[in-house]
Parts: sequence; C-alpha cells; structure tokens
Amino acid sequence: MFRQLLTFLNAPEAERKPPELRVAVAVLLLEAAHRDDEFGAEERTAIERLLTKKFALSAEECAQLLASCEATSERMTQLHPYTQAIFTQMPIEERVQFMEMLWEVVYADGVLDPEEDALIRRLGGLIYVSDRDRVLARQRALARLGRTAAD
Repeated sequence: MFRQLLTFLNAPEAERKPPELRVAVAVLLLEAAHRDDEFGAEERTAIERLLTKKFALSAEECAQLLASCEATSERMTQLHPYTQAIFTQMPIEERVQFMEMLWEVVYADGVLDPEEDALIRRLGGLIYVSDRDRVLARQRALARLGRTAAD
C-alpha cells in the first residue's frame, strides 16, 4: 500500500487528475454489474442503454467507452477516484439519478444479490446521497422496470 501511495505521489500531474465523468459512471455501473460475479447480456444491455441516454453517445462511442472502462474496472483497486468524480461533477439531482442507474443495472438480471445491495448502499454514502433518496431511487427504478422490491 505504501508503494502505491508513493507511485501516486510521484506520478505526473496528468495521471493524478480525476477521471472524466462518463468514465467514472461507466466504471461504477460495471462494478455494480460484476458485484455478484455474473455479468450477463441483460446487464450489459442495461449499461449500454443508460450510458447512451445519459451522455448522448452513439452505439460506437458507447462500445468504445465500455471497452476502455472494462479494462479499467478489472485493474481497479479503489472506488474513491470514481465516486469523487461523480460527487464533484454532478449536482445532487444527477447523483440521485445515478443511483437509479445503478439500481436498473443490478435488477437487470432479475435478482438483487446482497453484494450488489451493499455496494449501492456504500456508493450512496460516498457520493453523499441520503438513504431516503437512495431508497426512493430504487423504487423509481423498479417502477420503470415494472417490478416491485418483493419480486
């Protein structure tokens, strides 16, 4: 860990910049999708749809973003740079919408795994979304998917 800190501190300034917002969002959506150790077509489709809509991406741009972020996600060791980018670059309303995006991704396969739920709870705290707003975001996401929390 000490070595990682030294590497970070000795890195050029360009390497210490926070990630671009769409990269941060994509990486965290992928993290949520992979949290239950199963990443299926439903989750990929949900992520593609959400990213395309949120950032007005073409199918090609979205594919490139996901390819880049999947590589980043595989070697990621901490959530902080990505949650910090979201916290500093999104107003509270957009952060709550991001929580809805997370819920849509984890429910895309029809099952909420306890690890997925724990991750979303943790991310909500890291981006300063209240528990109330997180729960309401879940309800809105489920309503869009035509489901209830009991399903």
